Amino acid sequence: MKHDAHSAQVSASPAALWEEATRLIEAGELRRLSLAFARFVDSLGPVAPPVLLAALVLSELEGHGHSCLQIADLAHDPAALLGWTREGWQALAGTVAPLPKNAKAWAAQLAACEQVWQVEEFDYGAPLVFDGERLYLRRYWRDETLVANSIRARAAASHPVASHEVRGWLDLLFASQRAQEKPDWQKLACAVALRGSVAIITGGPGTGKTYTVARLLALLFAVAPDAARQRIALAAPTGKAAARLKQSIDKALNELAERVGDKLKLRELTGRMGAARTLHSLLGARPDSRAFAHHAGNPLDVDVLIVDEASMVHLEMMASLLDALPPGATLILLGDKDQLASVEAGAVLGDLCHDAQAGGYSAHTAAYVLAASGEELPPAYLGSAGPLAQQTVMLRHSRRFGGPIGQLALAVNAGEAPAAEAVLRGGGEGALRWIEGAHQHQVVSLALAGYQPYLELLRAGPAGGHEDWVRAVLQRFEAFRILCAVREGEWGVSGLNTAIEASLQAAGLLRRTGEWYVGRPVMVTRNDYGTRVFNGDIGLTLGDPARPGSLRVYFLEGDEVRSVLATRLRSVETAYAMTVHKSQGSEFRHTVLVLPEDRHGILTRELVYTGITRASAEFTLVTPNGTVLAEAVARRTHRASGLRHLIER
Repeated sequence: MKHDAHSAQVSASPAALWEEATRLIEAGELRRLSLAFARFVDSLGPVAPPVLLAALVLSELEGHGHSCLQIADLAHDPAALLGWTREGWQALAGTVAPLPKNAKAWAAQLAACEQVWQVEEFDYGAPLVFDGERLYLRRYWRDETLVANSIRARAAASHPVASHEVRGWLDLLFASQRAQEKPDWQKLACAVALRGSVAIITGGPGTGKTYTVARLLALLFAVAPDAARQRIALAAPTGKAAARLKQSIDKALNELAERVGDKLKLRELTGRMGAARTLHSLLGARPDSRAFAHHAGNPLDVDVLIVDEASMVHLEMMASLLDALPPGATLILLGDKDQLASVEAGAVLGDLCHDAQAGGYSAHTAAYVLAASGEELPPAYLGSAGPLAQQTVMLRHSRRFGGPIGQLALAVNAGEAPAAEAVLRGGGEGALRWIEGAHQHQVVSLALAGYQPYLELLRAGPAGGHEDWVRAVLQRFEAFRILCAVREGEWGVSGLNTAIEASLQAAGLLRRTGEWYVGRPVMVTRNDYGTRVFNGDIGLTLGDPARPGSLRVYFLEGDEVRSVLATRLRSVETAYAMTVHKSQGSEFRHTVLVLPEDRHGILTRELVYTGITRASAEFTLVTPNGTVLAEAVARRTHRASGLRHLIER
């Protein structure tokens, strides 16, 4: 039994808490799941109402992407984290008064509860885990601990490296690198990644992450004791990101193959890697289950695993990935630490390379980098930031994103709203546009112009081969996209898709005859291993030339076209507009970002930055007024997590 003194505190009825929580649910401010979880905790035995309140808040925060609840936030005021007004929080908290007065009092109350187990006496039967500063749902504590322990061990491990051999290959692989700011972070990243069991390469658009990894792949084969037996796998969170990764790397490897010539049979070696896969496919996801075929007892058959778009990898997936990775294998994570974190709980990449900007490289790392790559680390990046920092490299020079869109992204990322507004209003020689005081019909007008090219080609029909025509239609569709910050309402995905669809039909650009119709773009919302389509994949509905009257959904993977009968796709939604979250891993020639009035703190700097960096040539911002952008740029995403603390401990 825990503290007997606690028994006197559990007599108060939680009825008032349940009543106020139900009111919040009806107002759309609280998930039903959060109330259900708190009731579940209450059903396990006597529990003080303040602990039930903590359980309810913890569950609700999980829906906002937080992996834990900081006790200091609970003691102060978690309204901002929940997206509530202070009055809303006070109304809920008032139902269990008196509340513990401070974090120390909250900790004592939680430690005394039978349903809450402290880390040192952890029991898998308890739904809640308390580590003295943070309260966790049991599975998130398990996942966070697994990731921290694995990353810490991998960062501390080192591989023997012959610096002179590495230097020779890097000089060859980067021989055509044009003059740039020193040091050459791409070359340096390859050297760093080679010496450990984990490496993180982060950087914004155009900094050359896949360019770097292509050279790293060649280097891995070049220095392997038996290159033909080197098992390297490529993966990404979504099918589109996986296809783009393989396409980019293949292009870079073809160029490298000419340079290395007979010194390394690069085409033959890389041809054995196979296609890049989604993480779900790589791990062997099982339908209707959170379990995977690969785990610690049945590890992946790889020596090196490269994961792109790592900012999209949520905590549970990263834990599963690390659990399935053999101890001797190397994990290389690629991603932009400043992009939006995953939709689900956790901000793993952001936690792992939080201080990448500063470097913090030790004298030992600097000496190794100089010997292996010939690159000298500037004094500003030296320090003693810990083992993981020694295996993290931030690419800092953008080669293709230096124009107006790049300037806008940099200003937003730096939190400089006036500078961002000035760049937008300058127009960037037609690359930028800002529509303030907008109405929904203006977004619909943009959609009519943006989607007209693919619809006209669709209406014209094939002039030659059917597959070439399908590829061209898909490529035209992929040139334009409307991105939303929210799902519901007239500024959200749901409202805009309905309005755009109706407008395109009224303009005679498409003919809707039912749920499925020729020209309908769809996004897959659930992994389907039977049809090999995955959450986030986007395809177009077109006629089936082999079966007149039938419709198929065509997907573009790199330059390859594949299709699935429309009737076999059950978890899809129309996709003229999509959320910024779902757009990660994609790039569009013209991107339209729609920001609504923000009443719940959902608009953040990271969301705006991610939306901007999906555009390659044109970017349009649509806002209801001129203040929305500044408010979003001023607000940073904060996700409660203990991962950095656990790694450093």
